[in-house]
Amino acid sequence: MDFTPDEMMTIAAARALSNDDVCFVGIGAPSAACNVARLTHAPGITLIYESGTLGTAPEVLPLSIGDGELCETALTTVSVPEMFRYWLQGGRISVGFLGAAQLDRFGNINTTVIGPYTHPKVRLPGGGGAPEIASSCGEIFITMRQSVRGMVETIDFVTSFGHGTGGEARRKLGLTTKGPTLLVTDLAVWRPDPDSKEFTVRSLHPGVSRAMVQDSCGWRVRFAGDLEETPPPSHLELQTLRDLYARTKAAHRAQGAA
Repeated sequence: MDFTPDEMMTIAAARALSNDDVCFVGIGAPSAACNVARLTHAPGITLIYESGTLGTAPEVLPLSIGDGELCETALTTVSVPEMFRYWLQGGRISVGFLGAAQLDRFGNINTTVIGPYTHPKVRLPGGGGAPEIASSCGEIFITMRQSVRGMVETIDFVTSFGHGTGGEARRKLGLTTKGPTLLVTDLAVWRPDPDSKEFTVRSLHPGVSRAMVQDSCGWRVRFAGDLEETPPPSHLELQTLRDLYARTKAAHRAQGAA
Protein backbone atom coordinates (compact mmCIF):
# COMPACT_ATOMS: atom_id res chain seq x y z
CA MET A 1 0.00 0.00 0.00
CA ASP A 2 1.17 3.51 -0.77
CA PHE A 3 1.50 5.87 2.18
CA THR A 4 2.04 9.57 2.82
CA PRO A 5 4.89 11.14 4.81
CA ASP A 6 2.45 12.03 7.59
CA GLU A 7 1.23 8.44 7.77
CA MET A 8 4.81 7.19 7.96
CA MET A 9 5.55 9.69 10.75
CA THR A 10 2.53 8.70 12.81
CA ILE A 11 3.14 4.98 12.46
CA ALA A 12 6.87 5.25 13.20
CA ALA A 13 6.00 7.19 16.35
CA ALA A 14 3.37 4.62 17.36
CA ARG A 15 5.94 1.83 17.16
CA ALA A 16 8.03 3.44 19.89
CA LEU A 17 5.30 2.81 22.46
CA SER A 18 5.00 -0.43 24.40
CA ASN A 19 2.17 -2.37 25.96
CA ASP A 20 3.37 -1.46 29.47
CA ASP A 21 3.66 2.30 28.94
CA VAL A 22 1.63 4.86 30.83
CA CYS A 23 1.53 7.70 28.33
CA PHE A 24 0.56 11.36 28.73
CA VAL A 25 -0.90 12.21 25.33
CA GLY A 26 -0.81 15.53 23.47
CA ILE A 27 -3.56 16.51 21.02
CA GLY A 28 -3.00 16.13 17.26
CA ALA A 29 -0.30 13.89 15.84
CA PRO A 30 0.73 12.52 19.28
CA SER A 31 -2.86 11.44 19.90
CA ALA A 32 -3.04 9.66 16.55
CA ALA A 33 0.24 7.83 17.19
CA CYS A 34 -0.75 6.74 20.69
CA ASN A 35 -4.12 5.42 19.58
CA VAL A 36 -2.64 3.53 16.64
CA ALA A 37 -0.28 1.86 19.12
CA ARG A 38 -3.26 0.98 21.35
CA LEU A 39 -5.20 -0.47 18.43
CA THR A 40 -2.31 -2.55 17.09
CA HIS A 41 0.71 -3.82 19.02
CA ALA A 42 0.10 -2.22 22.44
CA PRO A 43 -3.49 -2.94 23.54
CA GLY A 44 -2.50 -2.72 27.20
CA ILE A 45 -1.07 0.80 27.02
CA THR A 46 -2.58 3.31 29.45
CA LEU A 47 -3.42 6.63 27.77
CA ILE A 48 -3.82 9.72 29.92
CA TYR A 49 -4.97 13.13 28.73
CA GLU A 50 -4.47 16.44 30.50
CA SER A 51 -8.15 16.82 31.40
CA GLY A 52 -7.79 13.97 33.91
CA THR A 53 -8.96 10.96 31.91
CA LEU A 54 -7.13 7.76 32.87
CA GLY A 55 -7.02 4.69 30.65
CA THR A 56 -9.07 6.31 27.93
CA ALA A 57 -9.76 4.39 24.70
CA PRO A 58 -11.37 6.82 22.25
CA GLU A 59 -13.05 5.51 19.12
CA VAL A 60 -12.28 8.81 17.38
CA LEU A 61 -9.49 11.34 17.85
CA PRO A 62 -10.37 14.13 20.31
CA LEU A 63 -10.62 17.71 19.12
CA SER A 64 -9.17 18.91 22.42
CA ILE A 65 -8.37 17.64 25.92
CA GLY A 66 -11.96 18.56 26.85
CA ASP A 67 -13.55 16.34 24.20
CA GLY A 68 -16.31 14.23 25.76
CA GLU A 69 -15.06 11.15 23.92
CA LEU A 70 -12.12 10.96 26.31
CA CYS A 71 -14.22 10.94 29.47
CA GLU A 72 -16.81 8.54 28.05
CA THR A 73 -14.20 5.89 27.25
CA ALA A 74 -11.89 6.37 30.25
CA LEU A 75 -11.58 3.95 33.15
CA THR A 76 -11.98 6.95 35.44
CA THR A 77 -11.63 10.72 35.40
CA VAL A 78 -9.78 12.62 38.13
CA SER A 79 -9.38 16.33 38.82
CA VAL A 80 -6.66 18.23 36.99
CA PRO A 81 -4.79 18.99 40.26
CA GLU A 82 -4.77 15.27 41.10
CA MET A 83 -3.64 14.46 37.55
CA PHE A 84 -0.62 16.73 37.80
CA ARG A 85 0.33 16.37 41.46
CA TYR A 86 -0.29 12.66 42.06
CA TRP A 87 0.08 11.07 38.63
CA LEU A 88 2.51 13.31 36.76
CA GLN A 89 4.71 14.82 39.47
CA GLY A 90 4.45 11.59 41.42
CA GLY A 91 6.48 9.85 38.72
CA ARG A 92 3.71 7.50 37.60
CA ILE A 93 3.83 8.33 33.87
CA SER A 94 6.50 6.69 31.74
CA VAL A 95 6.15 8.62 28.46
CA GLY A 96 4.98 12.10 27.56
CA PHE A 97 4.11 12.52 23.87
CA LEU A 98 4.32 16.12 22.64
CA GLY A 99 4.21 18.17 19.47
CA ALA A 100 6.06 21.43 18.78
CA ALA A 101 5.72 24.62 16.78
CA GLN A 102 9.47 25.25 17.09
CA LEU A 103 12.15 22.80 18.16
CA ASP A 104 15.91 23.08 18.53
CA ARG A 105 18.60 20.40 18.27
CA PHE A 106 18.48 19.69 22.01
CA GLY A 107 14.74 19.04 22.14
CA ASN A 108 13.66 22.36 23.65
CA ILE A 109 10.09 23.14 22.54
CA ASN A 110 8.32 26.41 21.75
CA THR A 111 4.52 26.50 21.61
CA THR A 112 4.13 30.08 22.92
CA VAL A 113 5.18 32.77 20.39
CA ILE A 114 7.00 33.19 17.10
CA GLY A 115 9.16 36.29 17.28
CA PRO A 116 9.81 38.49 20.34
CA TYR A 117 7.55 37.70 23.29
CA THR A 118 6.39 41.29 23.72
CA HIS A 119 5.75 41.85 20.00
CA PRO A 120 5.27 38.39 18.46
CA LYS A 121 4.68 37.67 14.80
CA VAL A 122 2.42 34.80 15.84
CA ARG A 123 0.96 34.05 19.24
CA LEU A 124 0.58 30.29 19.66
CA PRO A 125 -1.78 28.33 21.97
CA GLY A 126 0.81 28.19 24.75
CA GLY A 127 2.21 25.45 26.90
CA GLY A 128 -0.78 24.19 28.85
CA GLY A 129 0.61 21.28 30.83
CA ALA A 130 3.48 20.62 28.43
CA PRO A 131 6.22 22.23 30.60
CA GLU A 132 5.31 19.95 33.51
CA ILE A 133 5.01 16.94 31.20
CA ALA A 134 8.47 17.62 29.77
CA SER A 135 9.97 17.76 33.25
CA SER A 136 8.12 14.99 35.08
CA CYS A 137 7.43 12.14 32.62
CA GLY A 138 10.03 9.38 32.54
CA GLU A 139 10.92 10.32 28.95
CA ILE A 140 9.55 12.50 26.17
CA PHE A 141 8.68 11.60 22.58
CA ILE A 142 8.21 14.44 20.08
CA THR A 143 6.56 14.31 16.68
CA MET A 144 6.39 17.11 14.09
CA ARG A 145 6.67 17.84 10.38
CA GLN A 146 10.07 19.06 9.31
CA SER A 147 10.61 22.62 8.10
CA VAL A 148 13.33 25.22 8.44
CA ARG A 149 10.81 27.42 10.26
CA GLY A 150 9.95 24.72 12.75
CA MET A 151 13.32 23.08 13.38
CA VAL A 152 15.52 26.05 14.19
CA GLU A 153 18.95 26.85 15.58
CA THR A 154 17.45 28.87 18.45
CA ILE A 155 13.78 28.78 19.41
CA ASP A 156 12.04 32.10 20.11
CA PHE A 157 10.69 31.02 23.50
CA VAL A 158 11.37 28.00 25.70
CA THR A 159 7.95 26.64 26.59
CA SER A 160 9.04 23.11 27.46
CA PHE A 161 12.58 22.33 28.56
CA GLY A 162 14.35 19.55 26.68
CA HIS A 163 18.09 19.18 27.15
CA GLY A 164 18.79 22.91 27.44
CA THR A 165 22.21 23.57 25.95
CA GLY A 166 22.97 19.86 25.90
CA GLY A 167 25.16 17.56 27.93
CA GLU A 168 24.29 17.52 31.63
CA ALA A 169 21.97 20.55 31.52
CA ARG A 170 18.96 18.67 32.88
CA ARG A 171 20.90 17.11 35.74
CA LYS A 172 22.37 20.47 36.73
CA LEU A 173 18.84 21.83 37.12
CA GLY A 174 17.88 18.90 39.33
CA LEU A 175 15.75 17.14 36.72
CA THR A 176 16.03 13.39 37.17
CA THR A 177 13.88 12.30 34.22
CA LYS A 178 15.39 11.45 30.82
CA GLY A 179 13.87 14.31 28.84
CA PRO A 180 13.43 13.96 25.06
CA THR A 181 14.58 10.51 23.89
CA LEU A 182 12.85 10.37 20.50
CA LEU A 183 11.94 12.72 17.67
CA VAL A 184 9.87 11.40 14.78
CA THR A 185 9.31 13.65 11.77
CA ASP A 186 7.73 13.08 8.38
CA LEU A 187 11.25 12.35 7.03
CA ALA A 188 13.23 10.55 9.73
CA VAL A 189 13.59 9.06 13.19
CA TRP A 190 15.98 10.93 15.50
CA ARG A 191 17.54 10.05 18.87
CA PRO A 192 19.69 12.26 21.13
CA ASP A 193 23.42 11.62 21.21
CA PRO A 194 24.23 9.91 24.55
CA ASP A 195 26.76 12.59 25.51
CA SER A 196 25.90 15.85 23.77
CA LYS A 197 22.11 15.19 23.75
CA GLU A 198 21.92 16.67 20.25
CA PHE A 199 19.29 14.97 18.11
CA THR A 200 20.89 12.65 15.55
CA VAL A 201 19.14 10.96 12.62
CA ARG A 202 18.99 7.21 13.21
CA SER A 203 16.80 6.18 10.28
CA LEU A 204 15.45 7.74 7.09
CA HIS A 205 11.91 7.00 6.00
CA PRO A 206 11.54 5.15 2.66
CA GLY A 207 12.43 7.38 -0.29
CA VAL A 208 14.01 10.10 1.88
CA SER A 209 17.61 11.25 1.30
CA ARG A 210 20.07 12.94 3.65
CA ALA A 211 19.79 16.09 1.53
CA MET A 212 16.01 16.19 2.00
CA VAL A 213 16.43 16.05 5.77
CA GLN A 214 19.10 18.76 5.80
CA ASP A 215 17.19 21.05 3.45
CA SER A 216 14.18 21.04 5.78
CA CYS A 217 16.11 21.57 9.02
CA GLY A 218 17.47 24.85 10.38
CA TRP A 219 20.58 23.37 12.01
CA ARG A 220 23.42 21.25 10.65
CA VAL A 221 22.12 17.71 10.87
CA ARG A 222 24.10 14.85 12.37
CA PHE A 223 23.54 11.39 10.89
CA ALA A 224 24.30 8.15 12.72
CA GLY A 225 27.18 6.07 11.40
CA ASP A 226 24.87 3.04 11.21
CA LEU A 227 22.03 4.95 9.52
CA GLU A 228 19.08 2.71 8.68
CA GLU A 229 15.85 2.90 6.69
CA THR A 230 12.60 3.07 8.64
CA PRO A 231 10.49 -0.04 7.90
CA PRO A 232 7.47 0.99 5.81
CA PRO A 233 4.00 0.76 7.36
CA SER A 234 2.42 -2.66 7.44
CA HIS A 235 -1.06 -3.19 6.01
CA LEU A 236 -2.46 -3.43 9.56
CA GLU A 237 -0.77 -0.24 10.75
CA LEU A 238 -1.87 1.76 7.73
CA GLN A 239 -5.44 0.47 7.71
CA THR A 240 -5.77 1.09 11.46
CA LEU A 241 -4.62 4.71 11.07
CA ARG A 242 -6.85 5.37 8.07
CA ASP A 243 -9.88 3.83 9.75
CA LEU A 244 -9.23 5.98 12.82
CA TYR A 245 -9.11 9.13 10.71
CA ALA A 246 -12.23 8.08 8.78
CA ARG A 247 -14.21 7.51 12.00
CA THR A 248 -13.00 10.85 13.34
CA LYS A 249 -14.00 12.73 10.21
CA ALA A 250 -17.44 11.11 10.13
CA ALA A 251 -18.06 11.82 13.82
CA HIS A 252 -17.07 15.46 13.58
CA ARG A 253 -19.13 15.92 10.41
CA ALA A 254 -22.15 14.52 12.23
CA GLN A 255 -21.56 16.84 15.19
CA GLY A 256 -21.35 19.81 12.83
CA ALA A 257 -24.60 18.84 11.14
CA ALA A 258 -26.32 18.53 14.51
